[in-house]
Amino acid sequence: DWPIAMAQRELKFDEWCAMWQCALERISAREAEFSELDAALGDGDHGQAIVGAMKVVVDKLSAGANFRSALGDAGMEVLMAISGSTSTLLGALLLGMSDGVGAVDVIGAKDFKSMFGWGLKNVQQQTRALVGDKTMMDALIPAVDAILDCESEDIAEIMASAAEAAAKGAEATVAMQARFGRARNYGERSVGVMDSGAASWSCMIAAFAEALNS
Repeated sequence: DWPIAMAQRELKFDEWCAMWQCALERISAREAEFSELDAALGDGDHGQAIVGAMKVVVDKLSAGANFRSALGDAGMEVLMAISGSTSTLLGALLLGMSDGVGAVDVIGAKDFKSMFGWGLKNVQQQTRALVGDKTMMDALIPAVDAILDCESEDIAEIMASAAEAAAKGAEATVAMQARFGRARNYGERSVGVMDSGAASWSCMIAAFAEALNS
């Protein structure tokens, strides 16, 4: 019989950094795909934008010492270093996460959920987009809802539920007509293609789950 994996009830700061490194690698590998999706409904630079923003975040996090200060520093750095909506929303997520966690280098499931809940709350102060508007929020909102609703104390299990919800949310954008941002100008022509932001943020969340299970 295979041994049963021990539940991961704590997350160390270096493991958190490894999650972001994994996300950068997976997003970088799909940069062209995300830009191609963006080109169908926008200016075609989303792949480059999300990779650039993620590189800044990973560099800043790797120089940090604890959750709160590193997330705050990474959030401010990505906002200052890169312009555009991608960095604005990613920066908002990180700054919100910083508010939802302590200056510690190990957290449990309760603080893990709090961190993501605060992150989403801050993103929602930057954009009015909701689920169904065909944006990155179609991946992020279901993912964070899944994190907050998950009854498990296993952080890897919590993140896996988020990845599943984000993937479903991103896939659902294919059938949607865009109601937010530049893509809404395409009207019915926006139906039939996945939103680039939902695709990349779903990839990010899936990578977080992958890193925890590796």
